[in-house]
Amino acid sequence: MEEIGENVMEGVASMALLPNGSISGHFVQLPQSICYGLHGTEIDCERECSRGEDYRLIKLTITDYHSSSERDIVVECRGHDAAKICNVDHAHGWQEDVMGMLEEKNGKCKASISFECETLKADKAAEDHIKKFMPKLAGMDAVVNIGKMRIVGLDFEAEAQHHEHIEQNV
Repeated sequence: MEEIGENVMEGVASMALLPNGSISGHFVQLPQSICYGLHGTEIDCERECSRGEDYRLIKLTITDYHSSSERDIVVECRGHDAAKICNVDHAHGWQEDVMGMLEEKNGKCKASISFECETLKADKAAEDHIKKFMPKLAGMDAVVNIGKMRIVGLDFEAEAQHHEHIEQNV
């Protein structure tokens, strides 16, 4: 549940799910059409694999192209080709470094992400999409997930102001 005044971004995400388990794509906040980069890497799992092979943790980096700021958020990714991404409810059994990533640091408020694939592109349709929107990924045999994304509690502008304030007081 979001609080009054909390930053809410809603829009459409297009993500390539690569064979190595990583994610690359874009989130376009609507109606402003502000584009953010998405890049995710799978976090190695030792104990939590009992959840099934379609479940994994992803360190998702969201990049604000306007300010060149980035924010890492650990999310759950479920599903093989048609992904569903959401915040991690609990991560019992993961290594301490993973648990540390889940805890917010430096006074940042906890961000919440949700994404559910509405359109899945594979084979030629995926490759055509990738060539048009993500040309550096062409030929990597990825599938593309397109769907609504919602990010709550992430405010790059406020975080930049916070960092400026800290630097001025040091």
